[in-house]
Amino acid sequence: MTSLRKLGSSDLEVFPLALGGNVFGWTADEAASFAVLDAYTAAGGNFVDTADAYSAWADGNSGGESETLIGKWLKARGNRADVVIATKVSQHPEYPGLSAANIKAAADASLRRLGTDHIDLYYTHFDQPEVPVEEIIGALDELVKAGKVRHIAASNISAERLRASLDFSEREGLARYVALQPHYNLVSRDTYEGELRDTAQRAGLAAVPYYALASGFLTGKYRPGAAVDSPRAGKAAQYLQTERGQRVLAALDEIAQAHDAPMATVALAWLAAQPTVAAPIASARTVEQLPALLGVAELTLTEAELGRLTEASA
Repeated sequence: MTSLRKLGSSDLEVFPLALGGNVFGWTADEAASFAVLDAYTAAGGNFVDTADAYSAWADGNSGGESETLIGKWLKARGNRADVVIATKVSQHPEYPGLSAANIKAAADASLRRLGTDHIDLYYTHFDQPEVPVEEIIGALDELVKAGKVRHIAASNISAERLRASLDFSEREGLARYVALQPHYNLVSRDTYEGELRDTAQRAGLAAVPYYALASGFLTGKYRPGAAVDSPRAGKAAQYLQTERGQRVLAALDEIAQAHDAPMATVALAWLAAQPTVAAPIASARTVEQLPALLGVAELTLTEAELGRLTEASA
């Protein structure tokens, strides 16, 4: 049985891989989404990450499709108490921004779609520096006091704004961020390491990194001359053009072979071993893609292997 990890200072305990819900209702239809969620939870997974905006960018979608599918699945399986649900506010076309009124209205809309009376972890999806932290934290605190949200978190926020938010919460005795969702992986380290990570570490926040596999690049399927049929192929292929991308692939190849493990598992294991990281986020369109992700729960890299990857990705 994989041991769960405590999420920062919260009472939430989560599987060391968060299942990304961005594909549900986009590249995974209802049947595929249910199959992936079933397989993830059957393997011991309990941490599902979504957002109210998923997947407004897709033709014919208006936002909320992922939450709606997750809500249907929770109802069909009757397992709400066993799953930690994280969702986000600020990017839904009908509920944009982080004004107090919008945060509360968006939370109610998310609760309706998810078919639940509470959200376990509620993130501000993209910070809005023009909105005072006092207004944002105040609105989030009201949701916590009302029992609609158990814990609050932030994503895509500067170190300065994160500190200001934490300071305000402390000063006023209001709900306080327990987690941070940064863009972070082996080929994108400066998006988190440094001042932002230092702030999170000092405050005891857990990191739940997104783009953990760099849009699929760190799975190893993108190679010179290889064509990949994926909506994210263009973004992932860009890493091939860099020396760092090539170094990282070479190191992943070597370590994956030593463990007889998929490259994706090794890339996630490096991330899961980094300071503050509780659970990387990765998504699967099909059940067949899941084992390489779930493997992070069982793979422990040696200090030498971690060092090799850290050096290759510098």
